[in-house]
Amino acid sequence: MEESQSKPEERVDQQENPEALRDGSLLAAVDLGSNSFHLLIARIEQGEIRPAQALSEKVQLAAGLEGDLLSQEAIDRGLECLSRFAQLLQSVEPQRIRVVGTSALRRASNRRSFTEPARRILGAPIDVIYGREEARLVYLGVAHTLADDTQSRLVVDIGGGSTEFAIGERFEPRRLESLQLGCVTYSRDCFKDGLLSKSNYKSAYDRACVEVSHIRKQFRSKHWVEAVGSSGTLQAIEGILTAQQWADGVITRKGIQRMRKTLLDFKHFDDIALEGLSEVRRSVIAAGVAITEAIFDVLEIDEMRSSRGALREGVVYDLVGRLSHEDVRERSIMALMQRYHVDEEASQLVAQRARMLFDATYKPWDLQASDRELLVWAALSQEIGKAIAHKHYHRHGAYLLRNSDLPGFPQHEQEDMAILVEGQHGKIRQGLFGDSDDLALLRLQRLVALLRLATLFKYVEPLEKLPDFTIKASPKSLRLDFPSDWLEQHPLTAQELAQQQEAFKRMDLRLEVN
Repeated sequence: MEESQSKPEERVDQQENPEALRDGSLLAAVDLGSNSFHLLIARIEQGEIRPAQALSEKVQLAAGLEGDLLSQEAIDRGLECLSRFAQLLQSVEPQRIRVVGTSALRRASNRRSFTEPARRILGAPIDVIYGREEARLVYLGVAHTLADDTQSRLVVDIGGGSTEFAIGERFEPRRLESLQLGCVTYSRDCFKDGLLSKSNYKSAYDRACVEVSHIRKQFRSKHWVEAVGSSGTLQAIEGILTAQQWADGVITRKGIQRMRKTLLDFKHFDDIALEGLSEVRRSVIAAGVAITEAIFDVLEIDEMRSSRGALREGVVYDLVGRLSHEDVRERSIMALMQRYHVDEEASQLVAQRARMLFDATYKPWDLQASDRELLVWAALSQEIGKAIAHKHYHRHGAYLLRNSDLPGFPQHEQEDMAILVEGQHGKIRQGLFGDSDDLALLRLQRLVALLRLATLFKYVEPLEKLPDFTIKASPKSLRLDFPSDWLEQHPLTAQELAQQQEAFKRMDLRLEVN
């Protein structure tokens, strides 16, 4: 088959060559947390990942949430912080930087007012991740800092807007959960104007107990051997307990109770004076202790040690996997296909044709290697909706992609895959592409066009080999030239191609078939 725009040596590589991750290579993770922003630059040395630069700033993005809207003040605080991070990131290649947003950005309906300028400042896309994906990455970061043993462990990360829980063994999490309780939001909601009182503390504690009770059955002490805390909040609590000699390098139930009694001797956040407490933690420590006490009580924890590993470390290790052809997203798609009993042979055929079409069009259509990955994953999962019903299967498939837990995928990638799968068949409905900006709209329209053609050809190939044909793309058109008389001998395919011309027109593309 002649592919006029896709000579083998010109094809987009799906991923970097793992040999590129040689000694001295730099990787970077940026964690846009609800309380603090964190930057980690790591260097690969003798096959191991070593921290090279680390920077954290208290931004309190969650404190700027008014309903589901981020205030302009919070957005400005975050962008000013990232402008400082950007100076350190100049030493790292853009494809080796991953930026993740957590609870506050998950909740903010106007997140693009922050993520778009943030992307321009950092030179890398902003991946807003789901809560369970955050829990997976936290677990990965913690697991790499602990002994490589086989005992099961509970990992807890108390953030500014949410708390993540994971149970796993070695580097594999088995249970993941994320709850809407965080030290910044609880400080704002339960300790009005920074006032400390027994009633305010009890309000935070009771609210946290109710939240944690939802996962008690799956995360209580009988399911794990040791408990590990990951986050600035739990590290701060451990540091204070040690400094006060209320515990020895761990967090204990009795230590937390003593800390609570001491905190309530103060009347206001500004009055808190505890050895081991940093100034930046003063306004959130009471809420953090209330949440921690609730977690200990509901999940039957007696003792917890803290770990230096956190979300940012997990992001770096996950990035190494992506760059070394060990991408957890591929496992997620394979698991999705098995779960919904997809015809793997047919889906692989669609994926093969999708790759071929992409390689012939990516240059004139200005598509990237990440777009090729997305197109292939959508091609592999394009029939999952048939597990619900054959009628409107493309819409059912889009629903499943939007609402499934898919480890490794940020929100925007799941949404983009859902758009592709819904757009593969039938009319292009108004509103399919949501509120995508001009560049994103153009990119998604072109990927939908390629997936529509790839799925169309799957009905030919089970019966006979697809003939050699040429593909020519220009910025606004796609031309397919088939052998003489082939379309006349395949009237159904000819008719389907003719129908695609109308769909292409709705996406501001011209499809020519000869």
